[in-house]
Amino acid sequence: MTALVQALGDGVVVARRNLIKIKRVPDLLVFATLSPIMFVLLFAYIFGGAVDLGGTGGVDPGLYREFLIAGIFAQTVVFGATITGASLAEDLQKGVIDRFRSLPMSGSAVLVGRTVADVANNLIAIVVMGLTGLVVGWRIRTSVIDALIGVGVLLLFAYAMSWVMAVVGLLVRTPEVVNNASFIVIFPLTFCANTFVPLESFPAPLRAFAEWNPVSAVTQAARERFGNVVPGAGVPDVWSLQRPVTYTILWTAVMLVIFVPLSIRMYHRAASR
Repeated sequence: MTALVQALGDGVVVARRNLIKIKRVPDLLVFATLSPIMFVLLFAYIFGGAVDLGGTGGVDPGLYREFLIAGIFAQTVVFGATITGASLAEDLQKGVIDRFRSLPMSGSAVLVGRTVADVANNLIAIVVMGLTGLVVGWRIRTSVIDALIGVGVLLLFAYAMSWVMAVVGLLVRTPEVVNNASFIVIFPLTFCANTFVPLESFPAPLRAFAEWNPVSAVTQAARERFGNVVPGAGVPDVWSLQRPVTYTILWTAVMLVIFVPLSIRMYHRAASR
């Protein structure tokens, strides 16, 4: 119990260190938020007049913009998790981890602090995207409580993904390779989902994958909590999208159970080299 308390306390200190780094190097946050803003504007105004949401009776750019924002939220928090892996690889490369080893602190605090700090990064990105969404016509149609639950689901999944990316960062040890390796996996994972277009338009094999893709569940949960479900759309015929919050929590639990101990073990091994 004492070790756990120490790890959490030290993790808070490391998280503060990572957040101060953003304050001193604001370029990190600026470029992290420019990409989702660009996606919102490009998809809203370029594809918004071409995508026919099933059951709406035609193309409705305004309706598509509301449909889009939850998908952009999901894509951004998943891509934002790569910051964890890249930052750990950078700290290993520059010898920062060696300095941490000389301090009287818990070994797992570095990982705890890094993942907690990236939750804060994702929260800032969601706020910026939300403001951009309001500009293009997105609105929250539900209560404040529902909206907060939607944000909470996004951040919870992002936190679990951060631990996955921590393993990647400890495996490859260079920030450039982390970004390239993560992109190969995350890009198809976020696009082969209901993030930007309805699943009805997918070919059968891809649709089956997308329906059980956890990114689809995260997006569906956010849409339902924000009140952005397409009017007239039928109830999804798969359990993962009928209970998207539950499915997301299950995936989050599985990722944390597997990747938290794995990343801590890999961190101790990497730090002892």
